[in-house]
Amino acid sequence: MDILDRLHAYRALEQQLAWEGKFVDYLELVRKNPKIAETAHSRIYNMIEAAGIETDEHGRKHYRFFEKEIFGLETALERLVEEYFHSAARRLDVRKRILLLMGPVSGGKSTIVTMLKRGLEQFTKTPEGAVYAIKGCPMHEEPLHLIPQELRPEFEKELGVRIEGNLCPSCRLRLQNDYNNRVEEVPVERIVFSEDERVGIGTFSPSDPKSQDIADLTGSIDFSTISVYGSESDPRAYRFDGELNKANRGLMEFQEMLKCDEKFLWHLLSLTQEGNFKAGRFALISADEMIIAHTNETEYKAFISNKKNEALQSRMIVMPIPYNLRVSDEVKIYEKLVKQSDLKNVHIAPHALRTAAIFSILTRLKESKKQGMDLVKKMYLYDGSSVEGFKEKDVKELRAESPDEGMSGVDPRYVINRISSALIRRDTSCINALDVLRAIKEGLDQHPSITKDERERLLNFISIARKEYDDEAKKEVQKAFVYSYEESAKTLLENYLDNVEAYCNWQKIKDPITGEEIDPDEKLMRSIEEQIGISENAKKAFREEILIRISTYARRGKKFDYNSHERLREAIERKLFADLKDVVKITTSTKTPDALQLKKINEVTKRLIDEHGYCPICANELLRYTGSLLNR
Repeated sequence: MDILDRLHAYRALEQQLAWEGKFVDYLELVRKNPKIAETAHSRIYNMIEAAGIETDEHGRKHYRFFEKEIFGLETALERLVEEYFHSAARRLDVRKRILLLMGPVSGGKSTIVTMLKRGLEQFTKTPEGAVYAIKGCPMHEEPLHLIPQELRPEFEKELGVRIEGNLCPSCRLRLQNDYNNRVEEVPVERIVFSEDERVGIGTFSPSDPKSQDIADLTGSIDFSTISVYGSESDPRAYRFDGELNKANRGLMEFQEMLKCDEKFLWHLLSLTQEGNFKAGRFALISADEMIIAHTNETEYKAFISNKKNEALQSRMIVMPIPYNLRVSDEVKIYEKLVKQSDLKNVHIAPHALRTAAIFSILTRLKESKKQGMDLVKKMYLYDGSSVEGFKEKDVKELRAESPDEGMSGVDPRYVINRISSALIRRDTSCINALDVLRAIKEGLDQHPSITKDERERLLNFISIARKEYDDEAKKEVQKAFVYSYEESAKTLLENYLDNVEAYCNWQKIKDPITGEEIDPDEKLMRSIEEQIGISENAKKAFREEILIRISTYARRGKKFDYNSHERLREAIERKLFADLKDVVKITTSTKTPDALQLKKINEVTKRLIDEHGYCPICANELLRYTGSLLNR
């Protein structure tokens, strides 16, 4: 579609959203759909629910609303949505609390708030999220506030809604002067939330306490009109343009709330508990809005240690937002940050971001007292990988063992900053895992606040991440080489399966050359199983598992092949690679390869580029590096 046509279509859509009528018309809309008169908290929960909620096999809920921006925080998000938004949407007492997101820097707190704000802007453009307000009201007020208190029980029963709050001073005066208290004549319009237009979304950021005025929150007197209206208590002489006024019906973000001067926080006490606040020389002004703030753990601990803050503290719901603890999700975070930066045109070699993620996750994990458990095993378990000797219930126990896990460690922005530094220094179009680890290490050397012990700890994690990458590098080249020997891999698999079947059924197998019956080849089976760490004690269970898988495939009319069992395929590839190691070693490390070796290198390089995401630069670097590893 032509870009001008697209702009025209966008304007047409904006015009379609416009609706205007009288209060009596609005009552008819509410009669048909009582949800349009919902509270701010209910609107936010319905927005999240409308995007879709899925439950996985472990009973964990996943919210599509957050999935494009937030990774690895499923537990924290489930608690946030269910314990706060869902409960508040049902008018339970938590809606009278300030939501405080508490966690380490770059952990996703600001992203969550931004997503809620942007989400509301879009949701109020949909039929499900339509919002209506008294036309001309500076606080975009709920039209049902026009109904007198004495008549509200009857209207609530007839319309199936609950009416909370009173008219703002401006609308009260207009109702008397302009409409002679005929509420049915008051104009109503549909509104769309917009942070830029200051409709339904407000943001307050504290600055110098000496210069910042409470008017930033509650509005101020318009002194130029006092001579016209004669009194500071006349609503026409007051600007209802504070953040609390403009955020009515929606969300107010209180940035760095705990750094704020006390006089600003006092207004939140009444607003959260009673749903109103004091401004100017007026009675209490009703406001229906969710207040959300965010802070780090150090500031929060300092805040709660001050006894003067007890009243405000009791009106807070604190939601810990820790760092992500899954390697695969950490990679998604880096990919998102890379796309948002000028690095998006630079090729990042496979496993580079994963290697950085391994380092980051290790810095966030806590040591476990569970026997046989170390940080690397814990990391793989958290990421959903199988670790011999441990099951899903162990993951729950590990998480329960360290409830504050993820509240410290290396943040994602540090890693992206170091990758940027490496790219600038190398002046290259491609960067690999070793470049990333080198850049991270150099960053530690330049960091004055890191203690000697902490530096040694982090250097150890870099070494572990390097070792994990070495294994991945060899595995990648292994796959590329084994592809040339695919028939050999399939033959080896068939041979293994014949021996496993005979072993599990207490049978003998026929020698393909002599034809005589012989015992299953234990040496062959163990040489394959040992490649993936199957112990002597676990071999019988593993072989029976393979046999069950074959049987299951047969019942379903499917053929068990090379790709039917991931761990067995990995074992076959490793075994074949071990047998071919000398060939690979010679081929990858020869400075002057002969014609046959050159042909093999070109085949492997092409496969790395075509099927594994490498570019010519990092593919050749991988082969050289793997050759050096194999020659050690």
